[in-house]
Amino acid sequence: MTPSSLAVRELPLFPLPEVVLFPGRPLPLHIFEFRYRMMMNTILEDDRRFGILMVDPVNGEIAKVGCCAEVIRFQRLPDDRMKILTMGQQRFRVLDYVREKPYRIGLVEWIEDKPPTINLRPLAQEVEQLLRDVVHLSAKLTDQKIELPEDLPELAVELSYWVAGNLYGVAPEQQSLLEMQDTVARLQREAEILTSTRNHLAARTALKDVLN
Repeated sequence: MTPSSLAVRELPLFPLPEVVLFPGRPLPLHIFEFRYRMMMNTILEDDRRFGILMVDPVNGEIAKVGCCAEVIRFQRLPDDRMKILTMGQQRFRVLDYVREKPYRIGLVEWIEDKPPTINLRPLAQEVEQLLRDVVHLSAKLTDQKIELPEDLPELAVELSYWVAGNLYGVAPEQQSLLEMQDTVARLQREAEILTSTRNHLAARTALKDVLN
């Protein structure tokens, strides 16, 4: 299917090693490279949007699917460096590169999840409960107070982004979740990850209780 002209645009791109941004998730950045200082100065005069793409640290390959980031706040530092806070917006797929210097600009198409064919609420509730189990066990294991935010997303697709965005140290897995265009498949994969994590934490907690 040929994407409509309304769904395609040019977007400045910021490849980052092992960083995967999701819609609705914040990402603070410290901008110091000259080319990206140029990029930020340009987009701050426009719509404040640019694309985040994950770079594979092993082979240096840049992902084709990323997430648009919007600059929410910025602070200028000495030497034209800056600190910015961005928020994830729409996901996109890179169709082609318009130019690569001084920074990459891509021709991108926006992508969304397919309309669900089943009621997503039961699956979302299962994922949320698994999440709460993992947080409870983590707090018990580390003797720390760990709590989930009170404003967890209620919509299934937004919850799936929240969970994916809060996975740590598994950028390739996050990239796979970002590329999925099926909310059911994303939630099911997250349920698998959280179940495995919960079982691992439960075993460690049980061992700790025995030793104590």
